[in-house]
Amino acid sequence: MNSRSVTKKSLIIVAGTACFTVAVLTFAQVQTQTTKTSGATTRQVTIESGEVVAVEGNDLFVKMSDGTLRDFPNIPASATVDVDGKQLSVSQLQPGMKLQRATVTATTPQVVTTVETVTGKVWHVQPPSMVILTLENNENQQFKIPKGQKFTVNGTETDAWGLKKGMVVSATRVTETPLTSVSQSQHVTGTLPAGQPVLIVKGGPTPAPGAEGSVATSHEAGTTTTASAELPKTASGWPLVGILGLLLICASFGMALLRKRLVLRG
Repeated sequence: MNSRSVTKKSLIIVAGTACFTVAVLTFAQVQTQTTKTSGATTRQVTIESGEVVAVEGNDLFVKMSDGTLRDFPNIPASATVDVDGKQLSVSQLQPGMKLQRATVTATTPQVVTTVETVTGKVWHVQPPSMVILTLENNENQQFKIPKGQKFTVNGTETDAWGLKKGMVVSATRVTETPLTSVSQSQHVTGTLPAGQPVLIVKGGPTPAPGAEGSVATSHEAGTTTTASAELPKTASGWPLVGILGLLLICASFGMALLRKRLVLRG
């Protein structure tokens, strides 16, 4: 009998706690809504011009219109320049090309409006600057009361001095934050010096003419000419034969003279 009574009392306590929790949840609600409004967009166009001085890999050296030399390092390979209707990469630019860059800067003013609505049960109030409300998670949270803030209690507006402990109140706070959105877009165009065509280099370097063992091919005539590594023959062997004959004649005269001297001594 006592066991059943204890169980019944436990159920009643649990049920009562559940009802109290539900009641507390209805006492407090915090909602936030954010909207963004944009004003008129202003655009500023900046024109820069210069002449290509050198190209080293993805680094571009340009002499600007004011005479200064600027280095544009690590230009992406995907970046192209519109030169006489042709899209050229940085590696295809040539010294002497005239470049022009147009930068468009768009500025848009924006206002972010945040509306915060709080509903809760007054746990403590210290007018006119502070109030503590019991929120839906059964925790107390302190709020700073802005100057001139109004609260709604049972459909009637009141200020912080009219709040009492245990009142279920709601309040709305509106905050406006100004922002500025800035975006940029660039377009680069180029022109060649008068009479100079657009050269797009492809393939490896051409061997130097006259190199030992090199082969020069002519695509225009459809023929192949092989340059030999041997030196050309520019003289014959007849002068050498004449010199040898002269030496033999001199040797013969010398032998005859030597023989005559030997006979006279004998």
